[in-house]
Amino acid sequence: MLRAQPRLAVARPAALMGILNVTPDSFSDGGTSLASADALVAGVAMAAAGAAWLDIGGESSRPGATGVDAAEELRRVLPVVAGLTARLPDVPLSIDTAKAAVARAALAAGAAMVNDISAGADPGMFAVVADHGCPLVLMHMQGSPQTMQRAPRYDDVVDEVIAFLAGRLRAATAAGVREEAILIDPGIGFGKSVDHNLALLRALPRLTAELGRPLVVGVSRKAFIAGLTGAFPDAAGRDAPSHVLHALLAPHCALLRVHDVAGARAACALAAALAIAPPLLDQVIAAGLEGAHA
Repeated sequence: MLRAQPRLAVARPAALMGILNVTPDSFSDGGTSLASADALVAGVAMAAAGAAWLDIGGESSRPGATGVDAAEELRRVLPVVAGLTARLPDVPLSIDTAKAAVARAALAAGAAMVNDISAGADPGMFAVVADHGCPLVLMHMQGSPQTMQRAPRYDDVVDEVIAFLAGRLRAATAAGVREEAILIDPGIGFGKSVDHNLALLRALPRLTAELGRPLVVGVSRKAFIAGLTGAFPDAAGRDAPSHVLHALLAPHCALLRVHDVAGARAACALAAALAIAPPLLDQVIAAGLEGAHA
């Protein structure tokens, strides 16, 4: 079943994208929604809590993760895509995959966007997206999930991420993907140290200005929070600091990928109600960076 493609609008503050991993080994919620029935319950709950999108993934991209073949990925995600399409006709679904074959099948089953952490490494991905006319997220990653956190290095992380994404944006549009349907993701935690992540978060306005596309940002429960704070060793316990970041980052991006939708929605609503000015982001992150090196 093909859905009408949603209009891609830049939300201010960001809309929330609920993360729904149908995997046994994702870094935070691996196994909790592996059964299709559990994933459907979780997806409906995220939508009820305020998720504007649901992002369904069938292959873990945590550091060191082992990949799965397309057949296994499809076995995991297709029942969930089809089930949520039927249950939540007004909530668009994103398929989180780097495989063109998986993207094609998921779009046919009702997904409305492709979220590709490899930014089109599969030679067939851009053609699939162009054929469907759907939105596409292009993400930066240094290396692969298996290697990305083995001492990542950059001369200038912001310059290099912008250059990479600009190149992938050109490649996608040359292959027929509509530029206005493309979003970009700096890939927080994907081949980056704590300092790299902070530099990119501080540079979100620059990424938007230089690349000209809306941003998707995922900081939820990620390890750099533990590295920066010296606390929260368990991923599932990082919701509170994640929501601090969500509230601060929401004015600077279009979509926030989150695990705890209700908490993220509350944090963003409170920040908006207090009219926290965007420049506070730079102040808070700069203070954190100084503290990390004290």
